[in-house]
Order: sequence, then C-alpha cells, then structure tokens
Amino acid sequence: MSQRPRAPKAKGAVPARPAATGGAKQTKTSVSDKSRSYWMHHRASLTSSVTRLLAAPLQTLMTSLVVAIALALPATLLLALNNFQQLGDNWDANPKLSVYINIKAREPAIESLVKNLQNRADVARVEYFTPEQVLADFQLNSGFGEALTSLDNNPLPATLVISPKATAMDPSSLRILADAIASEAIVEEVVYDMDWVRRLREIMVLGETIVLALASLLGLGVLLAIGNTVRLAIENRREEILVSKLVGGTNAFVRRPFLYTGGCYGLLGGVLAAFIVVVAYWAISGSVYRLAQLYQSDFQLAGLGFSGFLALAALGALLGWLGAWLAVARQLSKIEPS
Repeated sequence: MSQRPRAPKAKGAVPARPAATGGAKQTKTSVSDKSRSYWMHHRASLTSSVTRLLAAPLQTLMTSLVVAIALALPATLLLALNNFQQLGDNWDANPKLSVYINIKAREPAIESLVKNLQNRADVARVEYFTPEQVLADFQLNSGFGEALTSLDNNPLPATLVISPKATAMDPSSLRILADAIASEAIVEEVVYDMDWVRRLREIMVLGETIVLALASLLGLGVLLAIGNTVRLAIENRREEILVSKLVGGTNAFVRRPFLYTGGCYGLLGGVLAAFIVVVAYWAISGSVYRLAQLYQSDFQLAGLGFSGFLALAALGALLGWLGAWLAVARQLSKIEPS
C-alpha cells in the first residue's frame, strides 16, 4: 500500500500552540476600588465600635466618666485662671495714681501743679477734687456721714487722680511718674497700687504651671484608662483577630476598629467634661455677679463657649485614639497565628 509523501516543513515555521483551556484569571484592582474598600472598612469599623459600646452601656458610661472627670478638672481650673486674668486686666487696664495734697496748700499752688502735670508727656488726664468734693464723696460711700458732719474742720485733703498715657502704664514708668510727683512740695503722698498687679501676675504664672502639670498627669491617666479598656477588648476578640490574620488581614486592618473604640470613649468623655464645666459655671456665676455688684463692678464670669466645648471634645477623642493606639500596638505583636 503506497504512502503519501509528507510535505516538507517550512524553514523557520513555529509549531502551533494548543488552544487555551479554562483556568484562573488575574484581575487588577483599580485605585478607585481600593479607595472605596478602604473607606467602607472605616465606616464598618466605626459602626461596629459604636454598636459594641451601646451593647455595654454601663462599662461605656464608667470609662467615659473617668475621662470626663480627668478632663473637667484642669479645664475648670484653666477657666478660673482665665477669669482671674480678665479681672486683673480690667483693673490694670487704666491704672491711676491718687495724689493727696498737703492740707495747708493754697489753691494757686494746687492749680499750678495741675497745669504742670497736664503738660507732662506721660500724663493723659488730671482730675482735681477739692476737699469739699472729697468729703461729700466720703460721706456718701463710707457710711460715716453723720459722724463727719459733727467735725468743725474738714480733715480730708484735696486730691488729684492722674491717668497715665498708654506708654506709661508699666510698673517702672508709673514708679518714675510717682516719684516725680512726690517730689513736689505741696504733695503729701502718692498712692498707686501696682505691687498687687505684679503679685497677681506671678500667681497667674504659678497657677498656669500647676494646671499644666495637673493636666499632664490626668491626661496620662486617660491614656492608661482607655488603653486598659481597649486591651481587655483585644483579649476578648483574640480568636477573631487570629482568623483575620490567617486570611491575610494586616495589622492596620485589625487595629482600625479598636482605634475607633478608643476615640469614641474619649469623645464621649470630652462631651461629658464640657457639660460638667458648664454646670459648674452656672452654679457659681450668679454668686460671682452679685459679689461684683457689691464692689460696683460689672464683671461677669467668662464661660466655656462653643469653641471650648469643641476643644474638650476633640482633646478627649485624641487622647482616646492615642491610648487605643498604644494598647493595640503592644497587644497585636503578641497575637500571631502559629
């Protein structure tokens, strides 16, 4: 039986590849898909954290109250310092010198002194009160009006009230001005109470230092409290974390829900701290106002304000987040699939 001759292979011919069969296909994830997945996990983590906090209201409230008290105490002290500073600034805004004239001084000599003082570059205003005006004012405000009317002679001297210019309101400039006035022959005494202002400023600096130290210690306490709470939550979810790591979950993926948990604890604590400060303000503001009225002052306590409310809430959330981060960073390194 004859065989057909085979056709010779063409030189350089490439053998045919077998037809592709069905199998695994690789797909590329777009940047938009990754971003969408990232934010979806953030939302899911936040929702899960809030749900878990609501499921244990007593524990959530206790932890948040610890944070609230730790934040409210330094916030209240700082608010009190700010009010004292405001009170001191109001008293120090227009410092004045009281010049008591010798009771034997003649009217022309007093008028000459007033003119000389008005011409000084460091004096803004000079008010002259005659002995009769001083006596009338003293009778009106002292409560000894009847006793003073029985006196044969007016024992009160003429008085000058001097308002320095803005450039001469510091303690050293006031001292120079007071010494110059005191050197006048008809001047009996110059009174200006700037020593208490310096003492008040030093007290304010000391108070701010104490508040800062106290806030630092209490802030550390917040970190430890929230860190310990988050650490217990991690231990309770150890198996869940192990499974997540076994299927490829990264530390960032596992960490995220616990960071939201710590942030929620801190945020709730900050809001409660703001309410504590506001309640304390309402409790004492009326008494402070009535006391100020007795001293003929319109001083009123400055409250926390909306910006202070937001600052406390943000500070609480930040401390909660940081405390959770420290706890998670330490605990996750100990949880690895074998």
